[in-house]
Amino acid sequence: MTNQAKAYIFALVSVLLWSTVASAFKISLRYLTPVELLFYAACFSCCVLFGALVLQKKLTLLGTINGEVWKTSLLFGVLSPFLYYLILLKAYDLLPAQQAQPLNYTWAITLSLLSAPLLGHRLKILEIAAVLVSYLGVWVISTQGNVFSLKFENPLGVILALGSTVIWALYWIANTRDRRDPVMGLFLNFLCSLPFIGLYLLVTEGFRKVEWVGLFGAAYVGTFEMGIAFITWLMAMKLTDSTAKIANLIFISPFLSLVLIHFIVGEKIMLSSVVGLIFIVAGLLIQAAAGKQNQTKS
Repeated sequence: MTNQAKAYIFALVSVLLWSTVASAFKISLRYLTPVELLFYAACFSCCVLFGALVLQKKLTLLGTINGEVWKTSLLFGVLSPFLYYLILLKAYDLLPAQQAQPLNYTWAITLSLLSAPLLGHRLKILEIAAVLVSYLGVWVISTQGNVFSLKFENPLGVILALGSTVIWALYWIANTRDRRDPVMGLFLNFLCSLPFIGLYLLVTEGFRKVEWVGLFGAAYVGTFEMGIAFITWLMAMKLTDSTAKIANLIFISPFLSLVLIHFIVGEKIMLSSVVGLIFIVAGLLIQAAAGKQNQTKS
């Protein structure tokens, strides 16, 4: 098997795992509060990522940690998983999964908008078009198809879902300067976030005995969404001879996710969710084309 074939397999594994996330979030939130789900999922994720360091024989990297690395890890840990997942899971708690999931996919559009003031990036015409098309999809989903009305079914949920994209975009902008090993960095981020998540849970709700179904859901989220999917995607990126060959596979995920939401969560998929998602993905494809055009010019 060629390296490119292996890259496709690893990328598809990541896409399939990410496709189950919305359903896993929604089902787990039937038994856990958002902060409980985040706390237990982060615990499982730490274990998985530590195991990955052992398997990859990278434990020696932990011996190279200095004050600057801990400082970076604390910063990233506060941004994600603490703030990002706390806001995102609350959005999932308030909105149907078929709405929260597509809205979260606009993070790449938010990234391009924030890159202008923070990185000095100048938005091109295609990038502006991408923003307009994607946020038209957001409008369709948020109004459940009543695009000419100003009535949102759950404005707080929409604000939180879009707010999570701001946190995630800031995380990736900061990540451009991160020189840590990716797996070790992610492990340290989760490890440093645990005291913040645990303290927030203790102060706001307190610890309680939770049902095993909820813990199983947290284990699934922490193991696959926050751990294995990231590792397999890194492996795909390392093996491929062109990131463009696997990058577009990610667009399968939101549509497959809607199918799973219908059959696993039991939500009746609204036409507005499908139409809105098509607009959002179209905007992301336009943005990808703009990026390729900029790369060609460079």
